[in-house]
This record gives sequence, structure tokens and C-alpha cells, in this order.
Amino acid sequence: MSEAVRTMMRMDAEAAQETAAQADAGFLWDFWYPAARSTEIRGQRLVTAMLLEVPLVLGRTSEGKVFAMRDSCPHRGIPLSYGRLDGKVVECCYHGWRFDACSGQCVEIPSLSSQDKLKVERIFAGHYPCEERDGYVWVYMSSGGRKAADNAPGTRSPEKIPAAPGLPVFSDKYKITHLSCELPSHIDHGIIGLMDPAHGPFVHQSWFWRKRASIHEKAKQFEPIPNGFRMSPHSPSTNSAPYQLLKKITGEPVTTTIDFVLPNIRTEIDRSGKMWFSSRATVTPVRRDLCRIDFVAAWNLFFLPVSIFRMFGKVFLRQDQETMIRQAEGLNHNPRLMLIDDADRPAKWYFALKANLLESRRTGAPMVHPMDGPVTLRWRS
Repeated sequence: MSEAVRTMMRMDAEAAQETAAQADAGFLWDFWYPAARSTEIRGQRLVTAMLLEVPLVLGRTSEGKVFAMRDSCPHRGIPLSYGRLDGKVVECCYHGWRFDACSGQCVEIPSLSSQDKLKVERIFAGHYPCEERDGYVWVYMSSGGRKAADNAPGTRSPEKIPAAPGLPVFSDKYKITHLSCELPSHIDHGIIGLMDPAHGPFVHQSWFWRKRASIHEKAKQFEPIPNGFRMSPHSPSTNSAPYQLLKKITGEPVTTTIDFVLPNIRTEIDRSGKMWFSSRATVTPVRRDLCRIDFVAAWNLFFLPVSIFRMFGKVFLRQDQETMIRQAEGLNHNPRLMLIDDADRPAKWYFALKANLLESRRTGAPMVHPMDGPVTLRWRS
């Protein structure tokens, strides 16, 4: 057996181990994830990010198009982010290999002589589809693009990729703002914390939201939607001051609709007459021990300045962050955990949706939704 063959076999084995490790991390591939804010990517600056434990380098071409590549040169593995962008091509700082920013295809290897027969155009750096929405740079983390070895044309992503998620808005003019915070936990804990309906009076106690003494029994209807579930349109909690203020201003009922869809997106839409408020929170997987809440909100409420909302929003996120930091301390000891009905039923649906999606992808059979139809859940909060 030649040394070249042994090297190839070793690389294949290492690639298989990498794929197995990624599968064990509990991530969902072939979805869009927000990698960075659009405002971070300016001029010819290269920006680093990490999604699903994949290091990425992001940039913007001279035409203004954003791109995302694996932050690793396929030659010797040095991060491409140490190189430079000339507007269309990313150049590695080590040996000057140059890659088309929008495809990852190698366009030049300076060290090649006239005698070399290496076909440069067959070499690709890891590359991922990339779009901008609502002030975020979204990256489609395709399972075929996990490693540079998968970089033959046509194998990096599915034939049809849905558009990146967009925040619903209901008028031409509106205010918009973004917030984020890191959580030292696996994405699963971040997500079930995000959808948890019972922690509010304890974690988010404040004069402007609700008090512990305001706890009362609630009943909400949920219904299945593709890849997720919806808290059907309803009147929001009477112990939440902002909703009551909106009702007084408009003189009309307030309705709230909350959706969760895989892999990690919670949207809430509040409407009262012509007034509306729309928000989206994503729990973005960075590493198996780190995720990030990316929150964006838009509204046409004339009485709510961006600065005031950001002040209250930061308090909310900080409360969630502090709670997750404390939970991570306990999870370090691998305790046995439990989920109860009805307050934890959304968490159970999430885990079932995730498992059923993976099984559907494995077998090719249609995905089975864990909900048979609408159901009413009751809890106290």
C-alpha cells in the first residue's frame, strides 16, 4: 500500500470521526442560523464566527454581497481570516492560495510552476450559503459542507434551500432593534428555557412586567404547525403591564400569537387595532457548551422609543442569562432531570420534533408530528 493511499485512508477515518462527533453534539443541520450582525461586516474586513462548532469567516464583496466560508485553508488548515479580501477573492496568509469568496473555488496557487498539472479549479475551501435578513447575516449550515473534504461542486448543500427567515412586519414604517447575550449551555437547554411558560414570575420579577404575587392559573390553546407548534391567538396575560398599556392606548383588544419552529426560532406577534409589535428570538448554537440568544423586535407603537425598549430588553436578557449561568453550574454534575405536564409540554414537543425530524431524514419517510391536533394546556404563572 502506497503512502498516498495510507494518507487518504487516515484522512477518511478522521473525517468519519469528525462527522460522528458532530452528530453526537445534538445539532440540527440543513437550517439557517444567524452568524453575525450585518453592521459588523464592512469594507474588506474579514469577520470570524462559529456555528455548530464550525469556524467561519464572513465578509462582503465589493458588490456588497455577504459570503461565508469555513475558516480553514484546505492546504494546511491555517484560518483564512488571517488572510485578506480584495473585494472578490480571499487570499490565505500562508502560501497565498486565493479563493473566490462567493463559491470557495480556488482560483490561484502562486507556487505552481508551468510543469505542474494540478487542476486548481477542482480545489474548494469550505463554503456555505449566506443571506442578509433583518440586520443579520444568516448562514445555511448544510450537512454536506461540514468539512473541506466535501467540497466537490454540487455536494456542499441541497439543491433547493429555503429563504432565510424574515421577521414579520405589518406596515411600511416601523422601528427595529437587536439584542443578544451568550448562554453557557447546550442549545437544548437554551431552547426549552426560551419556551418555558412558568419561569416569568420568578426570573422576570420587575415593576414593569409582573410580580410573584400575580401568579394565577392560565389556559392556552396550542396547535401543530409545520416543524413546530403555535400558541393560538389569545388575549395576553392580565398581569403583564405592557399589554394592558397597549389596550388602554388603542381602546381595542390585544391578541398575541406565539410560534416555535425548528431548529430554534420563537416568534411573537402582538396586535391591537393598527398597532403591532413583532419579535423573534433564536437560540443560536455556537458550541455544544455555548449558545447565544439573538433577539430582534420591530414595532409601529408611536409611544415606544427604541432606547426605552432596549433598556427593558437588556434587563430581560440579563435575567435569563444569569439564570442559565446558575443552571450550568448544576448541570456540570450531570443530575437527573425531569419534565412535567402541562408547563413542560412544549419542551417535550421540542424534543419529539427534533427526534422525528432526524428519523425522517434517516429513513426518507414523512416526518411525524408529535401533536395530533389542537390541545389546551394549563399552568400557573
